[in-house]
Amino acid sequence: MSIHRTAAKRDSNERPIITGLEGVGATVVQLSVKGVCDLLVGFREVNYLIEVKQDKGKLTPDQDTFFEWWQGQKGIARTLDDALRIIGAID
Repeated sequence: MSIHRTAAKRDSNERPIITGLEGVGATVVQLSVKGVCDLLVGFREVNYLIEVKQDKGKLTPDQDTFFEWWQGQKGIARTLDDALRIIGAID
């Protein structure tokens, strides 16, 4: 499922991360709001925001501001293992 408010460029590693998260029972919504994380993930009744980045990708200034402001669970995933760690599915 996705919520598209603007056309968003997707990282090539995003689809395998989504598939892997869904594979452990998480629900995933792709978000497309400037400066907000790419994925809203629900796992074991906890919600997480995940920003997907390539190996050397950095947060944009808008994303950096959002990360500082957001008080909920959030993280940056470059790999499926990163995403699984963020949601607590692996150590």
